[in-house]
Amino acid sequence: MTEIQTPLPDLRCQLGEGPFWDQHSQTLYWVDIIGKAAFAWKPAQNDLQKWTFASLISAIVPRAAGGFLVALHRELAFFDPVSGNLTPFVAPDADHSENRSNEARVDPMGRFWHGTMQNNIGPNGEAVAITQHSGTLNRVDANGKMTRFCENIGISNTLLWSPDGTRMYFGDTLANRMDVYDFDMASGMASNPRLFCSVEGRGGMDGSAIDQDGFIWNARYGGSCIIRFNPDGEIDRIIDVPVTNPTSCVFGGPDMTTLYITSAADDTDGTKPLEGALLAIETGVAGAPCHAFAG
Repeated sequence: MTEIQTPLPDLRCQLGEGPFWDQHSQTLYWVDIIGKAAFAWKPAQNDLQKWTFASLISAIVPRAAGGFLVALHRELAFFDPVSGNLTPFVAPDADHSENRSNEARVDPMGRFWHGTMQNNIGPNGEAVAITQHSGTLNRVDANGKMTRFCENIGISNTLLWSPDGTRMYFGDTLANRMDVYDFDMASGMASNPRLFCSVEGRGGMDGSAIDQDGFIWNARYGGSCIIRFNPDGEIDRIIDVPVTNPTSCVFGGPDMTTLYITSAADDTDGTKPLEGALLAIETGVAGAPCHAFAG
């Protein structure tokens, strides 16, 4: 049985998401979308920082130029953690005013991939029904050039690249599918999408991490588990977790073998006190590294 750790026992997020591990500084970054907050935590020192924003925030990633790139409700911006200043950068989905940022990851060449969805969060954090598949997937280069790859997405989730760089993975939770693309790392072009996996009965597909063997660890929102898929899209193992809504995961730690899992609050029967907590699992396998935004 896998031991589940709760490294920050008193911290709870309304909608924890977007974990990013900086191997150089040994720092875990993640956000609380509804709570409009971003966190930085150094496990070795148990040093936790929190920044709050006026907008929903779905991702925070380090920049090569210093500071951070953040995905806010309707735009991407540069964030200076010292001054607290935000500098608008680009709005990849500006032609869909009904959408908000959701999934985001940086590819191994430092390009930022930004997935959106119809906004399902009200002004007071309340749930709003999704009535249309209006999400998009966009690539943002270091110079701000934007390229759109997908439209008509329900809920964008999971953005990953295979260890050899020849595959990209991207999913739509409402379509209950994760697709795999042929990927050209030099040009940043994704093509030839086809089904990678689709699972019924264990919650909805949310964010994922990939290990150095090319196995994908997928958080199952509403399913209280992580499913590990082999490179052919078959289920390798299922790990139960003590939260209803695991939202995403990332590999970290000195040896890159710790799987950090974000989660969301759940207001059902109150029998799981860890709802919204950050969880950690020692996997025994090393994960693929995260990458800073090249801009």
